[in-house]
Amino acid sequence: MSDFTSSFWSFWVITITLGGIFGCALLLWMTSRKKVEPGADNTTGHVWDEDLTEMNNPLPMWWVGLFIITIVFSLLYLVAYPGLGSYEGELKWSTRGEYESEVAKANKELEPMYAQFTAKKTEELAGDPNAMAIGERLFMNNCAQCHGSDARGSKGFPNLADADWLHGGTPEKIKETITKGRIGMMPPMAAAVGSPDDVRNVAHYVLSLSGSPHDSVRAQLGKAKFAACAACHGPDGKGNQAIGAPNLSDDIWLHGWGENAIVAMVTGGKTNQMPAQEGKLTEAQIHVLASYVWSLSHKPASAKP
Repeated sequence: MSDFTSSFWSFWVITITLGGIFGCALLLWMTSRKKVEPGADNTTGHVWDEDLTEMNNPLPMWWVGLFIITIVFSLLYLVAYPGLGSYEGELKWSTRGEYESEVAKANKELEPMYAQFTAKKTEELAGDPNAMAIGERLFMNNCAQCHGSDARGSKGFPNLADADWLHGGTPEKIKETITKGRIGMMPPMAAAVGSPDDVRNVAHYVLSLSGSPHDSVRAQLGKAKFAACAACHGPDGKGNQAIGAPNLSDDIWLHGWGENAIVAMVTGGKTNQMPAQEGKLTEAQIHVLASYVWSLSHKPASAKP
C-alpha cells in the first residue's frame, strides 16, 4: 500500500473493506429484527419442483454467533495488522519485515560456518572445496538468473568465466561489483558521429579492431569518426575499466555482434544494471561468492604446482 501515488486509493481500500464488514453487520441486524407474522404459513412463497417450499426460519443462534465473532475478529485484525489502505497496523507487521527477520535469523545461525572463511584471501579460498561448494550455491541462488548456471552469461549479461572484465577482474573489483552493483550506460552517439552512413562506417571500423569480417573501405572512412567513441573506449578501442567501457578489440560482444548490432548500439545507446547485493548478503557471504566468481577465470592458489 505504500506504493500508492495518491491518498485516494488508500481511502478507497478503507471504504471497501470497512463497508463490507459493516454491511454484513447491518444485514445481520436487519434479518434478526424481521419477525414472522402469527398465523402465516412461515414460507417465503418460493416453490420449486411443484412441492419444494422454502421456509422462512430464522438463522440458528450458533450461526449468528459465528457471524458476530467473524465481524469482531476482522475489526481487531485490521487494528493490529495492515489492511486498511496505507495504515500499517499497531503491530507494524509486514511481509518485508518478516522476510528480513527470517534472513537475519538464518544468517546468525550460519555465522560459525562462514567464520572459517573470512580470514582467508580470495586466492586461498578459491582452492577450498567446501568454500567453493557454498559459493556455487550462493551463485545459483543470486546470480545464475542473469549470468546462467555455468556463469557464461548471455546477450546483455557478461560471461564471468572468461578473462574479459568490464570493471576489472581482481578480487577487490569483483567484491566491489557484487557489493555495490553497477550501472553501465552507453549514451546514444549517432548525433556525435554524424550521418547514418557515418554510423555504419564506424560500425565497420569497430569490427576491424577485433579482426571481424568488415568492409575495409567503410572501416577506413569510419576511423576518423571513431573519435567520438574514443573518449570512453580509448583511441585504440581497448576500453576503460575505470568507467566500464568495453574493449572493442577482443572480439567479445556483450550486446550482439555484426554491423546491425553495432549500429543499433551507437544509435540507441544502452543502459544495463547489476543490482547491489549489499544488505541482501552478509559481508562473509559476499567474500565467499566473490572468491567463487574469481575462481571461474583464475587458477586457485592451492592448485598451483
